Amino acid sequence: QVTLVESGGGLVQPGGSLRLSCAASGFPFSYYSISWYRQPPGKERRLVAFISSGGGATRYADAVKGRFTISRDDANYMAYLQMESLKPEDSGVYYCKATSEDVPERWGQGTQVTVSS
Repeated sequence: QVTLVESGGGLVQPGGSLRLSCAASGFPFSYYSISWYRQPPGKERRLVAFISSGGGATRYADAVKGRFTISRDDANYMAYLQMESLKPEDSGVYYCKATSEDVPERWGQGTQVTVSS
């Protein structure tokens, strides 16, 4: 069974922190690039962070650069998104995606993040 399961979302005050986790199983995780996306209510799903297979390259959306950090732990089939200095506009459903050449992309079910005072 191939799965990606996000966790760690919740309600946090502006300026707070959250660590999102993505637990993978059923596929060769280390060969896949991992991306985190978010989708605010009623808006398009957009890329926020990317990490390459092997972890040698990362990229971030301008809106989160300097505040979010993507990482991976291939030995444990895990990926993470550390979120600092959160703003209300960071709210939305966060999804992880695993991608490799010539195979279908894989998505998790999403985890809700709400930043509100």
